[in-house]
Amino acid sequence: MSGAEAAGIRCRPIIASAITIAATAILAVGFATTRSVAAGPEVVPSPQATEYLPSISDLMIATIQPRHELLWRAAQDGNWDFAAYELGNLHGAFGRIGRAHPTEHDISFPNMIASVTEQPFKELESAIRSKDSPAFDKAYADLTDACNSCHQALNHGVIEIRAPNRTSASDLNTNSASRN
Repeated sequence: MSGAEAAGIRCRPIIASAITIAATAILAVGFATTRSVAAGPEVVPSPQATEYLPSISDLMIATIQPRHELLWRAAQDGNWDFAAYELGNLHGAFGRIGRAHPTEHDISFPNMIASVTEQPFKELESAIRSKDSPAFDKAYADLTDACNSCHQALNHGVIEIRAPNRTSASDLNTNSASRN
């Protein structure tokens, strides 16, 4: 066997290994590409999904109304710690609505909210801290009146909030006869 034949025999395993490695790499890349194509492009939220903003009505019904009612129920039950907690939640929820909707009917919504709720919130905080039920009832009525004055100012006078009663499941007054 000549030197050239011996060199060729020794090179075959190296060439075979190189071909095997290249084939494996090609198959791996092909498999990865097939999987990513099958999975589809990376999902990006649609502009409509990222632009969704709940309406003031949605936020009022989902956050303000339940907190308003829970605040009243806590005080009626003498659970002053929970009343304080709900007052903080109610105050925060009003702030978030104002940030989400900075204007309503060309009016600064956060300023409108603050102007009608600031005093009742202070009175409620004082009544809760002193565990004074009559003072709480007055401050709660003042807050409720403030809510209704906003509804009137924004041409939503049909929405009337009231102090809940023990049998009611809501603080929303749907009895139009009471407004006549």
